Amino acid sequence: MNTPKLFTRRIEPRIAEAMADTPVVLLAGPRQAGKTTLVRQLAQGRLRYLTLDDDLTLLSAQQDPVGMIRSLDRAVIDEIQRAPQLLLAIKKSVDEDRRPGRFVLTGSANLMALPTVADSLAGRIETLSLLPLSQCEIEGRSTNWLDTVFAGQLPQPGSSSRADDLVGRVLRGGYPEAMSRSTARRRTTWARQYLDSIIQRDVPDVAGIERLDQLPRFLRALAQTAGQMCNYTQLAGQVGLDGKTAAKYVGIFEQMYLLKRVDVWARNRLNRVVKTPKLQFIDSGLLATLLDLTAQEVENDRTRFGNVLETFVFAELLKHTTTAEGDYRLMYYRDADKVEVDVVIENAAGQLVGVEVKATATVQESALRGLKKLSGLAGDSFKMGILLYDGDEIMPLGDRIWAAPLSTLWGN
Repeated sequence: MNTPKLFTRRIEPRIAEAMADTPVVLLAGPRQAGKTTLVRQLAQGRLRYLTLDDDLTLLSAQQDPVGMIRSLDRAVIDEIQRAPQLLLAIKKSVDEDRRPGRFVLTGSANLMALPTVADSLAGRIETLSLLPLSQCEIEGRSTNWLDTVFAGQLPQPGSSSRADDLVGRVLRGGYPEAMSRSTARRRTTWARQYLDSIIQRDVPDVAGIERLDQLPRFLRALAQTAGQMCNYTQLAGQVGLDGKTAAKYVGIFEQMYLLKRVDVWARNRLNRVVKTPKLQFIDSGLLATLLDLTAQEVENDRTRFGNVLETFVFAELLKHTTTAEGDYRLMYYRDADKVEVDVVIENAAGQLVGVEVKATATVQESALRGLKKLSGLAGDSFKMGILLYDGDEIMPLGDRIWAAPLSTLWGN
């Protein structure tokens, strides 16, 4: 097996900044996204490193959390969600000694969704997100697409924007371990085992679920509706679940950073907007595995590729939100006339950028309908509309609307 290549992570300076003035720093994100590699580098010679994946360390944390924390001066504690009782002991410790950078925690479940956790460490903790590798990190680029676009510019396209290159990127996803596998078959094997491991091992840490065998079936069913509006109660019925259980399962998958609920962009005056959130997966490679989508199928028929490509773009933009200078929120737009925009990005000032995703190298006028509608509704708040397509040229398509290559996401 290949050793995963070490990539420079864009979040590193943010961790250093947080450690300089905040007692507790939590690096949160999915398993195998690279959190442990990053915090071990940070800890070298400066902080003691402990992982709750170690059985003895976990037992100590469970049996004597206060004693364990008392024995530490400054430490990295990996996979903190496995013993959330440590957080109260950490709170007590930092209340007595408020030096910055005392504890660096990692969690592969969203701890802030656990009861009491957010309250117990309020004002003492800064949470940062580490998602799977972005295409910029893979290419060694430092451009932040969101900051550039909200500054009124478009990044230059990446060096390679061939169709087969794009398909390869989308199906591969961003997990370092998956990328170290030399063939698509090996990547698929890794992805299947990764999903099995999360359900069997990590879900019990954050949720009391008796029927774990229901989760893989429901996750596969959700994959079929990725990026689309979906009646989850109806979908749950197809796999033998009730609506309440389905909602609980969606919440768990969100906590495990497998997927994310995306809200509709709405202004109060837009009473015709559909208010249903849609789900996006965090990694296009895992989604492709759940869908059994292969490069061969995409070459012969691109029908199913469009939704996975939209997931890929959403995930790239989500990764850029974690390292951007600005504060951005990702939403989507859809109204009762079924006019929609794949991603609506809003900054702290309420300015909007609309993003439409097309899997083709040709652009039809009909593809601009959603962006034009959003522009009209948002008025002066509309900064730019961008149609990302599988081509090479940046071209103007009307007032504040542009066609731009998908490769601008990892360009210079």
